[in-house]
Amino acid sequence: MNNGNRGVVFVSGASSGFGMRTTALLATEGYHVIAAARHRDRLEDLCAKNTDLAVFPLEVDVRDREGLAQSVHRLPAEFRDVSAVINNAGLSKGFEPVQSGIWDNWREMVETNVVGLLNVTNLLLPRLVERGSGHVVNVGSIAGNYPYLGGNVYAATKAFVHQLTLNMRADLHGTGVRASCIAPGKAETEFALVRHGGNRELARETYRGITPLDADDVAEAVSWCLSRPPHVNITMIEIMPTDQPFSLGFVPPRTEPTGTAKGTDL
Repeated sequence: MNNGNRGVVFVSGASSGFGMRTTALLATEGYHVIAAARHRDRLEDLCAKNTDLAVFPLEVDVRDREGLAQSVHRLPAEFRDVSAVINNAGLSKGFEPVQSGIWDNWREMVETNVVGLLNVTNLLLPRLVERGSGHVVNVGSIAGNYPYLGGNVYAATKAFVHQLTLNMRADLHGTGVRASCIAPGKAETEFALVRHGGNRELARETYRGITPLDADDVAEAVSWCLSRPPHVNITMIEIMPTDQPFSLGFVPPRTEPTGTAKGTDL
């Protein structure tokens, strides 16, 4: 239900996955949402599905700081007073170990997950500080907290997101602006499809035998962080499927013993 304008929220990576569902949920809750993404057609589809809600499509690449700055400068009046920023845009490519990593994949991850987040933050955070209130929610990953084979550069970019959030909290002390990080585990979005280079079979294999998170689980966590009273700052939330203990590893299925174990006389 739309409860009137509860503030203006900028969501990056809004054309799919966590960003799309976060945009839709926050708009339903009464926020004015700037849906930022590279894909115009997807943004148009998102707005078409939410015609009665306040969603402004912003076609932009967060890696392009100049283009992003120009787009933010041209925002309509009703979307200029940004009160919250959801740094969601990010991706992962490849599972190669560091010693055989693909440079172009590394560069794309760093430019999107690190530089893109810094571009958005650098342009919008001063507005929040100036208004004396606001909230930045950075979407990280449990890969930033727990290592796994092939995680390397992607995990390092997410560790950056986590550590930046903590330092933002220190820097923002006394400003009235809050900073949070949400670290999801395995979630069934387009993430795996991108990581596997568009191979749908391998992407589906990622979730075999488990019930993964979905985009709504993360969107609801973002909404909950924003909804806390001003004196409450949720610093970090880890969200994982019940079937996922840590990182991207899984506990093997339990099996009944096939024989009787022989003890040792002591």
